[in-house]
Amino acid sequence: MARNIPHSRTGKRTVIVPGFDPQTQPIVPLSDILLPLDSAAIQLDFIRSAFSSPIDWQVEPVFTESFQADSLDLIDIVQAAVFVPLVQRPEGLHLLFTRRASHLYDHAGQICFPGGRIETSDRDAVDAALRETREEIGVAPEYIQLLGTQPGFLTSTRFTMKPVIGYVRPGFTIRPDLTEVAEVFEVPLSFLMDPSHHFLHRANLPDGGHRFYFSMPWKDYFIWGATAALIRNLYHFLSAAQARLENRVVDS
Repeated sequence: MARNIPHSRTGKRTVIVPGFDPQTQPIVPLSDILLPLDSAAIQLDFIRSAFSSPIDWQVEPVFTESFQADSLDLIDIVQAAVFVPLVQRPEGLHLLFTRRASHLYDHAGQICFPGGRIETSDRDAVDAALRETREEIGVAPEYIQLLGTQPGFLTSTRFTMKPVIGYVRPGFTIRPDLTEVAEVFEVPLSFLMDPSHHFLHRANLPDGGHRFYFSMPWKDYFIWGATAALIRNLYHFLSAAQARLENRVVDS
């Protein structure tokens, strides 16, 4: 799946900055101070409820324009979908990630969600995300309970990523396609839904411009770019759902 990386533009051609290392780019301070989600807001029942009715919420302000991909009439793009898999463990919910194989031509070693481009044979983004999940990590659709979708994200490499959120039921087996996936691993949702673990970077470009991206380092894994932006947006969504519940309690 495409990542959000610094680039220069010459006409319609995207030119990747050679030798770019996302881990060494400077961190810039965020203008707002956000709190971790309450433990109740990162439980499966709460998340299922949050997706079951409309919520008034705002996307990550750093990427407001990028998260308008669903409403824009875009050309010269590749439409793609990713599955954001929630897995229940004794200590709480986790998110499942893949690390792309190091021999791949595009985005080797990148940490991402299962997913890829939407093919003409796919009915929609959900169908594409489920198909890619089966192909990449071997999890069949019958083990997946769909919860909802999030706004599509336009990456700097001209992909639109449509996040499909779902719960992976117990009993599933991971069978990664080793031609694409080097590793499948999980990160506690409690870690990812704590904004103190979210870092904003500014990368300067050769043409004098710059680009921002988030990172969420966990152990030896550096989660960044478009994948981190989707996680950050999920935080904003669940935070708004939590605030709505708190307001209901106060009003009652």
